[in-house]
Amino acid sequence: MWQDEIRKNVRFNFTVNLLDAAFYGVGALGLASFVTVIPLFLNSLHASTILIGLITSFHAIGWQIPQLFTANRVAKLRRYKPFVVFMTFHERWPFIGLVLITMSLPVLGEQWALWLTVILVMIYALGGGLAGTAWQSMIAKVMPKDRIGTFYGTQSGVANLTGAAGAVAAGFILKNMVFPNGYFVCFLITAVTTFISMGFLSSTREPHHEHEVENEMDSVEPAAEQPGPVDFGWRKMFGIVRDDVNFRWFLTARTLAQFASMALAFYTLYAVKHFGMNEQTAGILTGVLLLSKTIAGPILGWLGDHWGHRTALLLGAVLMSLSAGLALTAPNIGWFYVIFALSGLADASMWGVTMAFIQEFGAGREKPLYIGLSNTLLAPFTLLAPFIGGALAEAFGFGSTFIVSVVCGLLAAVVFRFAVRSPQISQTLVVFSQQAATGD
Repeated sequence: MWQDEIRKNVRFNFTVNLLDAAFYGVGALGLASFVTVIPLFLNSLHASTILIGLITSFHAIGWQIPQLFTANRVAKLRRYKPFVVFMTFHERWPFIGLVLITMSLPVLGEQWALWLTVILVMIYALGGGLAGTAWQSMIAKVMPKDRIGTFYGTQSGVANLTGAAGAVAAGFILKNMVFPNGYFVCFLITAVTTFISMGFLSSTREPHHEHEVENEMDSVEPAAEQPGPVDFGWRKMFGIVRDDVNFRWFLTARTLAQFASMALAFYTLYAVKHFGMNEQTAGILTGVLLLSKTIAGPILGWLGDHWGHRTALLLGAVLMSLSAGLALTAPNIGWFYVIFALSGLADASMWGVTMAFIQEFGAGREKPLYIGLSNTLLAPFTLLAPFIGGALAEAFGFGSTFIVSVVCGLLAAVVFRFAVRSPQISQTLVVFSQQAATGD
């Protein structure tokens, strides 16, 4: 049976996906970081504060928007990996385009270079979202349920560790090479490492499966009790959001957390304008951010597997507020090492832990739909947050942006604590209630 094949290949799949994360991280998260390197490149091209804040959020927006629209296709696949590899190619080739832009900057001019960079960043971000539902479904299929949180946390930790090394290297490269040569080197290395990572991703061993056969690692009802085709139309989607109260509260908490995390997009610019931070310090701070995510990822993943993913999400929301509060009151640049470290801890919970928690919603073939809903419905707020943050910063100063982040983080923590329940626990209570009602 294909379940036996999954168990046999767990260690191999764990390893190749960690290697995928390692090579992807050193480039995409470090040498071409959305938090520091891309914003600094755009700043050199005289982009506006609002545009830079929006670009910083493109990675999240592009990840979220397409996922719901691929759910129907993903639910019908016998194997997820071919779809994942095809779509994730669009996360890689834009870095080749950025290399060409930096090479041709004297000919293109700043305005053309600026808008071509924006377009390539959007394509890169959308590539991740187009692959996202299938990738998460593939991971849920090839990883045991009691290890999925640890996997996501460890993978995130490895990516951020190599990303931290790449970020520090980017700082030294940009400081010691004249513009735009430093960016050319950063983007070139990123193009190479991300294609290497795609090679490891494509090595994942995923068996074929029939939709009528459910993964026995997943606690869902037998397929015999789910006859007929599954409706993945808009009526089904609206029905989930309408009827699943717990899922709605989860979406509410994630929306608040999105506004809490918007402060991170402006930390670099704030430090440059108020404390005269240079490129090397920016690179080191990115390294601190990614190193803290490296440490937190496996720990929070393990915590989620053993004590519940909701607890880790609540902790992340509190840390987001604390980070923005410290940025609001920081007297010098030295405090930003602590601020970026706390942001890294919070972000680790909102990435890997969130994906593991989403896997608890829905049963069997409904999972891709929950995955898509949980990401795509958040996209408008991800898009809106940097606009609000940038507008507040330009109108009233960065302090107003940080205050909003503090308040939203605390509200998210309250919702996670008092309104959101573990879907597994909720399903168990429903079963007990049904048994009590029937006298079984």
